[in-house]
Amino acid sequence: MEHPAFTLAALCSIGGIAGYARRKSIPSLIGGLGVGILYGISGYLLKQNTDYGIETALAASLLLIGASAPRAIRLKKPVPVGLTIIGLTAGAYYAKKYSDFYL
Repeated sequence: MEHPAFTLAALCSIGGIAGYARRKSIPSLIGGLGVGILYGISGYLLKQNTDYGIETALAASLLLIGASAPRAIRLKKPVPVGLTIIGLTAGAYYAKKYSDFYL
């Protein structure tokens, strides 16, 4: 269950760095690294089988959706749309895992 979190941590971090490298976008750098760090923390917590791993992954997914969905709706460009889809998919996955374990 921690594999998707670590994968998303790497993808979000690389995406933030790429956004900064291409367009000197500091919001992309901060957002990508921030969400990547949250996914990394959640992956670590899940791997250690400690509390709040799934909750942290859900929070990171909601943050990713919240940051990308308005731009996806307004601009209809592929990167924000892709980030929104990734956030929704990860959020649905971790919501299912949460309901399997806690409800």
